[in-house]
Amino acid sequence: MKNRKIRGAYTQYKDNQVTPEDSYWNRRDFIKNLGLSGLAAGSMSSSALMATIDRPVNSGFNTAEPLSTENVVTHYNNFYEFSTSKRKPAEMAVNFKPGNDWKVEISGEIEKPGNYTLEDILSWTRVEERIYRLRCVEAWSMVVPWQGFQLSQLINLVKPTSKAKFVAFETLESRSVFPGQKRGVLGFHVLPWPYREGLRMDEAMNPLAFLATGVYGKPLPGQNGAPLRLVVPWKYGFKSIKSIVKIRFVEQQPYNTWRKSGPREYGFYANVNPKVDHPRWSQATERRITDDSFFGTKRIDTKMFNGYGEQVASLYSGMDLARDF
Repeated sequence: MKNRKIRGAYTQYKDNQVTPEDSYWNRRDFIKNLGLSGLAAGSMSSSALMATIDRPVNSGFNTAEPLSTENVVTHYNNFYEFSTSKRKPAEMAVNFKPGNDWKVEISGEIEKPGNYTLEDILSWTRVEERIYRLRCVEAWSMVVPWQGFQLSQLINLVKPTSKAKFVAFETLESRSVFPGQKRGVLGFHVLPWPYREGLRMDEAMNPLAFLATGVYGKPLPGQNGAPLRLVVPWKYGFKSIKSIVKIRFVEQQPYNTWRKSGPREYGFYANVNPKVDHPRWSQATERRITDDSFFGTKRIDTKMFNGYGEQVASLYSGMDLARDF
């Protein structure tokens, strides 16, 4: 199927190219038994890649907690580039289906800068599944089966120099794709577009840091950050920047969007911390959304670092986590 340009994006997916949810697990187990999991991406489509992912058994990359349904994960989203409504991004992103020719500019303090397509990146990395808890700063949470690759794989390939202390990320800026970039947030130009985020280098190299290309065995839908989004499960969800087009390796801490727009509410680190409340609500508990009611009536205690402390607490040794929010 030829690529067809839609509002500055590309689509190349047919209905029969994605894995039905009801056969998702069985199909992947079958393929894994054939010894095909972990194949290099090569020129394969991202939907084909969903059928060859590894399913790691490392407890840090998995959880026995019930998954949120696919409908919840793909229809309850914060993506202000589309809308401030949780439900509207899924409607507004229906034609935003970028393909493997999506380009990411990788630059800065590295030996191998360049404009790389998603296909390039996937051909160098090992696609796998990570089931992570997602904790929003708004005190709701989900459990999501992501597909993608470990961020450190990409970092090692572009070879950062000793000057690279931070990694900065940037979302696509396109008012034709993202109508929310025309009107700002809540009718005001509160957020400076494009959306920007960043990680310290040791955070980016942590094995939990992940670049997602799919969810529930299918290519990421637009409302979830297609075709490439960051997932850092020990931090609040706004750190997991969506629809990435630029990755820069820099010497100074980048000025991320929410720290610039709401410095008293959102810090650079944004680690999940039940002992540090948001100025307008408690962070001690969260509303876990698992089923299609979207209400998530089950409230659970929030864990430090979203339950990933064993893997990441050492990154912040000696820091005042109440101050360095």
